[in-house]
Amino acid sequence: MKELANILADFVEKADYEDLSKEVIEEAKRRIIDSLGVATYALKSPPALVNKKLVQYYPGKSKLIGGGTASPDFASFYNGLLIRYLDFNDTYLSKEPLHPSDMIASLLSVGSMFEVSGKDLILSIAVGYEVGIRLCDSTSLRKKGYDHVNFLEVAIACALSKMLHLNKEQIVNAISISLVPHIALRETRSGDLSMWKAGAAANSNRNATFAVLAALNGFTGPPKPFSGAMGFINQIANDLDMKLFEKMDRVDSILKTYVKEFPVEYHAEAAIEASLKIKAANIKKVTIETYEAAKTILADKEKWRPKNRETADHSLPYVVATTLLKNDFWLYSYDYVNSPEIIDLMDKTVVVEVPEYTSLYPSQLPTKIIVELADGKKIEEEVMVPLGHVNRKMNNQQIEEKYIKLGGNKSILDLVWNLENKKVNDIV
Repeated sequence: MKELANILADFVEKADYEDLSKEVIEEAKRRIIDSLGVATYALKSPPALVNKKLVQYYPGKSKLIGGGTASPDFASFYNGLLIRYLDFNDTYLSKEPLHPSDMIASLLSVGSMFEVSGKDLILSIAVGYEVGIRLCDSTSLRKKGYDHVNFLEVAIACALSKMLHLNKEQIVNAISISLVPHIALRETRSGDLSMWKAGAAANSNRNATFAVLAALNGFTGPPKPFSGAMGFINQIANDLDMKLFEKMDRVDSILKTYVKEFPVEYHAEAAIEASLKIKAANIKKVTIETYEAAKTILADKEKWRPKNRETADHSLPYVVATTLLKNDFWLYSYDYVNSPEIIDLMDKTVVVEVPEYTSLYPSQLPTKIIVELADGKKIEEEVMVPLGHVNRKMNNQQIEEKYIKLGGNKSILDLVWNLENKKVNDIV
């Protein structure tokens, strides 16, 4: 078996900005805008405030979103926490899910320190997305008990390697140092969730940043991180489909990914959209019909009594009950955690997997909300594809409106749309 790190290094080394399509360049800019928006709103979140206290221990020249500087590894962690905390950045759904824009955190922090050009930032984003998405298509990690950020850190290592123009040998070492010592467990997203739900992606940014800077300066890692006897494939993912990496001559997988309209785990997007169409009082029962991944991830035991925001945004019962009762869902909707009214409606809710819906996943994310009223009347609403999905894209105006609603600085928009003529330091 050919070592996957070598294949990825060949791809990274050869990737060229001039080969990117206009669509890919625009999509990279859209993801930067989206990421900066959600990060801005998260600046005063509890985990961000905790990490702000840690900045004093990590002095450096890398820029922090919202102001300040820190060491490149800590800045990557901090920026990653901001982008990920709201669970409002982009998503890719396949054998393994991913939030690929998590990687923009380290690209901004490292890019600001090295005064990277806008073109190099765009190319590195496209490269990172390509690697991360192909890995997610190759096998499932969540079903094996491992977290998707294992794929994220490989993608980030590749993206940063492209940004800093590492050679093939250095890229292989960066991938290896990023992956081998940092295998993340799925326990992060099991049961009651904690601040580490966002911290896991942030940590992958930190790990990959250290790995790339170490490799850039000559540090070596195990030469076979994937194919070695004790490597990732033989120990964790022996079903990884290597065919997906046989022909890496395109850099356009970013076009397959989705943006969120609502601040919830992506499997709940359609549920909110459907629930907003229902106007009802005196609800006797709520039935949520959905596909396997939504039920498995968003309706396990602990999701029926979320105690914090991290668990609530992964709770299908909470999200639907809140939307039905408030006829609204936005970031302030998490203020209702522990509301007796919402808990009562959650207790009247059931979640059912529909095999037909499961068969349509992920090209469609069908969800039906069925509300039974006290007088016997039933109201049903179904959404097959939520807004923001690749098959129902948000337009640029909607991306900008989301950014502004999240508190983003309007002046940044023109800079990002003109990023090929700017530097990373101009936007962070």
